[in-house]
Amino acid sequence: MSNPLDSSSDRRSFIKKTAATSALAGVALPHVHAKEDNTINVTLIGCGGRGTGAANNALSVSDSLGPIKLRSMVDVFEDKMEKSFKTLTRHHADKMDVTPERKHIGFDGYKEAMDDLKKGDIAIFTTPLAFRAPFYEYAIKKGLNVFMEKPVIADGPTARRMLELNKEAIEKNLKVGVGLMCRHCESRQELWNRIQDGAIGDLINIRCYRQQGPVGSAFTKKNDGEMSELMYQIRNFHSFLWLSGGAFSDFFIHNIDEGAWMKGSWPVKAKASGGRHFKKDYVDQNFDHYSVEYTFDDGTKMYMDGRNMPGCHNEFAVYTHGTKGSAVVSSAAHTPAKSRIYKGHNVFNPRYKGPDLVWARPQPEPNPYQLEWEHLVEAIRNDKPYNEVERGVMASAVTSLGRMAAHTGQETELETFMNSKHAFAPGVDDLTMDSDSPLMPDENGLYPVPVPGVTKKTEF
Repeated sequence: MSNPLDSSSDRRSFIKKTAATSALAGVALPHVHAKEDNTINVTLIGCGGRGTGAANNALSVSDSLGPIKLRSMVDVFEDKMEKSFKTLTRHHADKMDVTPERKHIGFDGYKEAMDDLKKGDIAIFTTPLAFRAPFYEYAIKKGLNVFMEKPVIADGPTARRMLELNKEAIEKNLKVGVGLMCRHCESRQELWNRIQDGAIGDLINIRCYRQQGPVGSAFTKKNDGEMSELMYQIRNFHSFLWLSGGAFSDFFIHNIDEGAWMKGSWPVKAKASGGRHFKKDYVDQNFDHYSVEYTFDDGTKMYMDGRNMPGCHNEFAVYTHGTKGSAVVSSAAHTPAKSRIYKGHNVFNPRYKGPDLVWARPQPEPNPYQLEWEHLVEAIRNDKPYNEVERGVMASAVTSLGRMAAHTGQETELETFMNSKHAFAPGVDDLTMDSDSPLMPDENGLYPVPVPGVTKKTEF
């Protein structure tokens, strides 16, 4: 399988190209929706909180873009599906077309759901990332447009597989969105334009922070035996690298992607540190703090500091520094971004109106979670090229690069990650409700954890 990062010159052009663009050109084909039925049907595959949110956004798309209905739902947990179904019905009863026979429980449910859609409908992938590739492969086969949540991959083999699959999606002119919704934020987009126009001079440093308490299901204790090992791990997917890339990949990716976007290229290497200081009797594979130094091709640095510890200073922000000033990319989580530019390098709060403030995006801001869906559906309706997979893979790969550097204790190059042979979830395509997990605990109910300096080539 060919790798776009095989040669140094190709790597540089590929890295810079995919950081700066958000859609790939495709071959123009006729509209896929027949005049007699212009309803876009949607299937939701993965009915957790993020899945419910994505479906809500899909059903909230402007009526001017035509009718959209949720036709089916898929999950391995019935309780999650029913909770999602009730929530979506409460808000979008007139757009719910999910009959009992179109509620699918099990690992093969995605095939049944996609078989029921017509070409040009949308499949939503909001399961843990381990299942992105088999789902995407089947959607391409069925001629379906796709919205998939980030991260897209957690290891090199899956990155190469997704890039190869995406070639066929582009040939088929399928529209594919990836849930890096900050790229659709109007505030961040205007800031990016200003940075490209030289508002802060040459960019010399980027700082990214996601420091908070324990998050999601990233802190997990031993399986008490009430669930099978596979179901237990899926239920607590942030705890296991094969399912999510861990807390690092699932939560830090947005900050890292924002920083690389402002730079206009992807980092080419990383070195990092981290540890498990307060894990106590938690058995998950995550560190509770990470510090990564990324290096771009020109030597510029980007720093990512992540922490999941209670009682500590919290910060969720991205800052850029240039030769003429500095910019706040975001400082209030995902939305609103509250982007702004300053003359110097002192970063003030969003209410600051002093002489150092050069520009601030007016409030309120449109919600980027909704904007990414408006843009996807508009591209489908008007048959515009729209494919965010390559960018999603690269953002996921760069994030995983930092995670790998921390977990191995080695300075690691992006090429090394992309060419890695360590597949986190071999056999994921063939999992059933009765399967063992790709990662089984030892006799004490413990899982392998990263040991920097000991496990130098693989993360566990």
